[in-house]
Amino acid sequence: MASTYTPLGVELMATGENAGTWGTKTNTNLQIIEQIAGGYVVQTLNTDGAGANTTTLSVSDGSTGATLATRTIILGAESPETISGNKIVTIPLDVEAFYFIKNSTSGSYTVQLKYVSGSGDSVTWAVGDKGWKIIYATANDGTNPDIAEITVGGLPGGSNTQIQYNDSGSFGGDANLVWNSSTGLNIGTSKELRLQDDSGSEYVGMKASNGTTDYTMTWPAGVAGGNGYVLKSTTGGVLSWAELEAGGTSWQAVKVTGDSPVSGAAGAGYFMNTTSGAITLTLPGSPTIGDEISFIDYAGTFDTNNLTVARNGKNINGSAADLTVATERAANTLVYTDTTQGWLLKSN
Repeated sequence: MASTYTPLGVELMATGENAGTWGTKTNTNLQIIEQIAGGYVVQTLNTDGAGANTTTLSVSDGSTGATLATRTIILGAESPETISGNKIVTIPLDVEAFYFIKNSTSGSYTVQLKYVSGSGDSVTWAVGDKGWKIIYATANDGTNPDIAEITVGGLPGGSNTQIQYNDSGSFGGDANLVWNSSTGLNIGTSKELRLQDDSGSEYVGMKASNGTTDYTMTWPAGVAGGNGYVLKSTTGGVLSWAELEAGGTSWQAVKVTGDSPVSGAAGAGYFMNTTSGAITLTLPGSPTIGDEISFIDYAGTFDTNNLTVARNGKNINGSAADLTVATERAANTLVYTDTTQGWLLKSN
């Protein structure tokens, strides 16, 4: 009985044959198995000439060196090989194995791996795809077997430096989402960074204005020192926390004669109704620079019943005397400066 061969060329010897050559044949079989387990080969695609053509891969029974009996295959050349048309690579219908195959060609053409005949699935390296693929030749049908690409994590999508994301189950990249080793993450072309709320239905988006001149904002090293702080920036974009500057007036309910004396508070404004008699407004005893107090003649009666602004130990307009306001419809603001001038009239 004569020897038979596996689809990848390993010789299966029959009992009683090949007397005296078993050692040689067994060594060859072991070399083929070793080649299948981890061999490496370069397969040119221009053997049949330029342009679109087919490279037919076959197995030489009982011999080493067959491309298909090698685990790792480089299609083209390591340099790589320049091709001038779409290429097709075929394998016999009975080959079942998995391979690591790289498209090492240059030129804007495809490379397709398929069985020599039938309508089974094939694997194609698209134009521009010069990477590795894990291929499984299934030999799952005697007439129309399939060649499948095994995806394990996948190859990077997009171009160099582009951040990777899930693009329908594959890695994807985008020119507007790029990593720069010097500056970090770059979001391009007026795209925005969206911060979702807890429900995921609302967000706050941030993006640069059109025509923006380059600048960088550097955030403070820690949280603010208390409530009411705001962020302020240097001309270089360095942010820091600062207390909200004094300003703005908290207007109080109308004060009447029976409320006298009225204890004034920094930042407050008072409507003074002296219709029934004079009123005294007492200034704060421990003011700080920039503190303000405002008052208005509510009923137009300051000329009849005066308003007295009691200095409470601090000067008013540089004088150690209370201020008497006797002008109808007067509206004034006092701002504190220092111990010398004390409270100064901001408006008369």
